[in-house]
Amino acid sequence: MEPAQTLLAVGLGISLAAAAGLRIFLPLLAVALAARAGVLELSPAFDWVATLPALVALGSAAVVEIAAYYLPGVDNLLDLLAGPLALVAGTLLVVAPLWELPPLVKWSVAIIAGGGAAAVTQSLSSLLRVKSTLATGGLGNAVVSTGELGGALLLSALALLLPIAGLILVLVLVVWALRRLWRRANRDRAHPAG
Repeated sequence: MEPAQTLLAVGLGISLAAAAGLRIFLPLLAVALAARAGVLELSPAFDWVATLPALVALGSAAVVEIAAYYLPGVDNLLDLLAGPLALVAGTLLVVAPLWELPPLVKWSVAIIAGGGAAAVTQSLSSLLRVKSTLATGGLGNAVVSTGELGGALLLSALALLLPIAGLILVLVLVVWALRRLWRRANRDRAHPAG
């Protein structure tokens, strides 16, 4: 794999992984549709993703997941379950397009970057939902769910159409999140609870 192709594949995978942190099945469905249309070449081990049964299963799962996030209480429960699943999905979404790389490199990038991107977006969205639940009694969670859905759609589309733009967006999100955490930690050190 040439360096430019590798960069595009990594950008694609990381963008999709970040989208999986917002909605697990939507980026998987996007990959399946792109592979089925012949737009995206996946590792031979992932050929099953483009099959009709996989498309039906992923499409159904995406619809159920999207709808479930609009149910008060269920959305918070889904966030608990989605954390580990998003890490797995994020890792697999990075591995799938990197099929020409050596296994050690491929899996290292997938676990660190893919799992990391999914973990960051999943953690941020879960934290936002908790804050929304506390502030509005759950009434504002539909707005959070709509934002997450929009983010997952945007990241999935960018991943497939403009993978480098998707990667840049994910990097900006990670830097923003780290800066917020750093400021909060410094504020907590300066003003300890007591």
